[in-house]
Amino acid sequence: MAGRDRDRVVERYATEAVRVTALLRLPLIALIALLGPVVRIEHWMPTVFRLVLLGYAVAAAVWLVVVLRRQVRPWAGWASTGVDIAALLALCLASGGATSSLLPVFFLLPVAVAFQYRPALTACLGTCTAVGYLLVWIFYAVRDDLVDLPGVVFLYFGFLLWLTAATTALSFVLVRRSGTVIALLDVRRQLVAESMGAEERERRRLAEHLHDGPLQNVLAARMDLEEAIERDRDPALVAAEAALRETATQLRSTVTTLHPQVLEQLGLTAALRELAEGYGRRGYEMRVRLAEVGRPECQSLLYRVAREALGNIDKHAHAHRVELQLARTATAITLEVADDGVGFDPGELPARVAEGHIGLASQFLRIENLGGTLELTSAPGEGTRVLATIPSP
Repeated sequence: MAGRDRDRVVERYATEAVRVTALLRLPLIALIALLGPVVRIEHWMPTVFRLVLLGYAVAAAVWLVVVLRRQVRPWAGWASTGVDIAALLALCLASGGATSSLLPVFFLLPVAVAFQYRPALTACLGTCTAVGYLLVWIFYAVRDDLVDLPGVVFLYFGFLLWLTAATTALSFVLVRRSGTVIALLDVRRQLVAESMGAEERERRRLAEHLHDGPLQNVLAARMDLEEAIERDRDPALVAAEAALRETATQLRSTVTTLHPQVLEQLGLTAALRELAEGYGRRGYEMRVRLAEVGRPECQSLLYRVAREALGNIDKHAHAHRVELQLARTATAITLEVADDGVGFDPGELPARVAEGHIGLASQFLRIENLGGTLELTSAPGEGTRVLATIPSP
């Protein structure tokens, strides 16, 4: 679990870095394109320079669309930066020497890879950038007698190496900080797991205590009253027997709420079907689509989410139609509860939680602890939709 948390955190931050870099790349290419109109430069191969720049711009635009629409893979940042280095070196070669106008771009490349959470690769790409800059100058110094190799080139080469060391150190610090975050996630996971286990044990113990103690006493007292009523139909005895019957019903309902036996005996699908039938008897139009999922480890959690969502509908939604769906794919189990009620403004949720109405909010960390998600969608007058997704084991 800790390894999965680490991969998830690193992938999330690396993905953000790739997308930000993709957004910034197009303005950088536009600035390079202004070298001709704004700064008069006589390129060695102007046609090749324009073609390389045009191809670079098209690739950058396509890449931006891809990273914004699709999941970014871990290699994406390094691949795109490798293309940046190759394109910049090609532009320098076509321009005729490592023109000083393109020099700032060399300093930007190591920064672009500092947020990829891979210090070794950051150092490698930064070094390649610095060496590439020096090699282009050496190439033109050897090729053209009119091009010298000034000392400032070696100074800039030193600056690029220093920047590489700095960005590598920055990447290392980011990795250390992400490790701290991951450690905190692991501690939270353990605390949530222990809390869930303790709560489940306490619920089971309390349910057994109510079933074997108070409920049995009430049933025994009711039987004694029924025998007494058979001998003497005193109205007081009849009223007491009715009160005991109602108390027994409430106790059974409480026991079922604390620890539903059907969930343990028949599994999640049967328990949700029984839950839906209960709300159907209250007058709701229930649309139920429940796939058979057996007895997954998360069944108690999903059952609580469904019960809490249906309870909220009964208390607040003023709904007529309720949809309850349970599905399982090769990768996840999903539970969806939706209604056509009055809805609410999701922006009010923090205030409601602060007031003590934790409800579904109390299940959020439990679901996230299992690597899942809990989404709540609503708007005034448009009903409410709760979607819980938990990865399959």
